[in-house]
Amino acid sequence: MLDIKYIRENPDKVKQAAEEKGYGSTVVDKLLEAYERRLGLLSKVEEIRAKQNKITYEIKTEKSKGSLDKKLIAKASILKVELKELEPELNKAEKSYLDLMLQIPNPALKDVPKGKGEAENIELKVVGDKPKFKFKPKDHVELAEKLDIIDFKRAAKVVGSGYYFLKGDGAMLELALVQYGLKFLAERGFMPIITPDLARDRYYLGTGYQPKGPEAQTYRIEETDLGLIATAEVTLAGYHADETLLSEELPMKYAGYSHCFRREEGAYGKYSRGMYRVHQFSKVEMFAYCTPSDSQKIHEGLLHTEEEFWQSLKIPYRVLEMCTGDLGAQAVKKYDLEAWMPGRGDWGEITSTSNTTDFQARRLGIKTKINGETAYAHTLNGTLVATSRGPIAILENNQQEDGSVVVPKVLQPYMGKEKIEVIT
Repeated sequence: MLDIKYIRENPDKVKQAAEEKGYGSTVVDKLLEAYERRLGLLSKVEEIRAKQNKITYEIKTEKSKGSLDKKLIAKASILKVELKELEPELNKAEKSYLDLMLQIPNPALKDVPKGKGEAENIELKVVGDKPKFKFKPKDHVELAEKLDIIDFKRAAKVVGSGYYFLKGDGAMLELALVQYGLKFLAERGFMPIITPDLARDRYYLGTGYQPKGPEAQTYRIEETDLGLIATAEVTLAGYHADETLLSEELPMKYAGYSHCFRREEGAYGKYSRGMYRVHQFSKVEMFAYCTPSDSQKIHEGLLHTEEEFWQSLKIPYRVLEMCTGDLGAQAVKKYDLEAWMPGRGDWGEITSTSNTTDFQARRLGIKTKINGETAYAHTLNGTLVATSRGPIAILENNQQEDGSVVVPKVLQPYMGKEKIEVIT
């Protein structure tokens, strides 16, 4: 959420920023109209309440003297009726104003490349060498089924498409990635934390995700305000909601582990096969709270941590900077890591990291005190590893001609083996 004062003073800048992100700019005009209407109604309601307070005092004074002017009672009744008529209007105007505020995206930083979508994202660098096979590489689905470590067919029978059972070394590989990932982050000053898999609507809205409507990714729990989280970013942002954090305690960095649930409706592209785009997976997520002056530095640090992790797994990857049209509502700047996936002969997204400045903190009431002055904190997030896409990169890049897969050296202590092989 942006500061309404900033929006009122810079409507053209906010409109331009919304257009650059692919959002319509007309919502800004609607917001300003709603703000003025709300302000006008609020002024009338406060004026009536002030008159009520005055008359209540006068009635008490009259009663204490043993007399009571009937005109005062009549005035009080009239004011009560007026207030009863205005308060629902004010509530409606307040809701309209807040709904429109939630539709204003966070403006991108000035140095973010302009563009309409992923085709205009900028490749910053490529790290690692793509494997050279003396045989035709298989994709992760064929590898996993022959190794008997993933079962898509029975999951489709039990739940539906977009789910899978992990078996044997498939289950152990996921747990190895999670344990290694949490230890990796703990050694770098992150507090490991296992979050709930549910959150109230307020925290989806607070982080910039829509729990309802055509863009919703959330599985809703009927007759409640709860939904299954699409990312631990939601619960980790809510962790310090309505708190004031001391600047000397910042940055606070968390390594969150959770299951993630996404509807992914209509996501049936050529790269949706297997584990790449599923409805449920697990993830180790980085989340940071910091002072406004530190957020850009912290953001670069999150990117560096992601790179260190994937370098330790010996997976070739590239770093992309997202253009304005591919940032989403929350981020002012965003980087993606894409791993080389031999099974498709192309790159595939494995992580992203975003700086959301004070956008989420304003919605969730997260503040900090700097030299005695109160300001909104900045929040940032970044995926270390998603246990759906991470194994794709590991299986496909480390496959052998006989169908086995070499386990990355850093994961071998957690797996208890050097290779995943067909059990005969």
